[in-house]
Amino acid sequence: MYPVVPLHSEKLEMFRGSLLGLLSKTRAEFKENPTQDDMEALYTEFDGLFSMKTGFLALDERIVKTRDKNSELLMVLKYPELPLHNNDAELGARAQVRKRDVSLHTMTEDGTKANDTFLTIVQTAKKLGVSKYEYFYDRVSKRFRLPSLAELIRVKKFPEMDNAAG
Repeated sequence: MYPVVPLHSEKLEMFRGSLLGLLSKTRAEFKENPTQDDMEALYTEFDGLFSMKTGFLALDERIVKTRDKNSELLMVLKYPELPLHNNDAELGARAQVRKRDVSLHTMTEDGTKANDTFLTIVQTAKKLGVSKYEYFYDRVSKRFRLPSLAELIRVKKFPEMDNAAG
């Protein structure tokens, strides 16, 4: 949404600021120490924010669409352990979609499997902060100086297991 009218830009920035404030409260305060009063206050703030009319038609339409999904969006208030977004999953899938858009498709089922495997390794290495080039070079050259991605995931998810082993 890219407003052309300066007043619409102001309305959009005002709404974004209010939304970021709400997300910040949800992330910082509520997730750390959830209480019934906090939950009710956040519901009320969400309802207030997503009931406003700005006069910027595109923004007002987006506000209504978002308000209609409030039960899904506010699930984090019932279950504070849920992440506030699924960006990690979305980003992982996006790489595959971009690749498919550029190359159209693979010619064989084996090609599809190889492509999916390659992209999974690349995205996993990226999330773990491992150089994709160095990882592939390590494996293709059969040096095996770098730990496996599975080992890195295990250590990242369960660091206490790594400490117990060492």
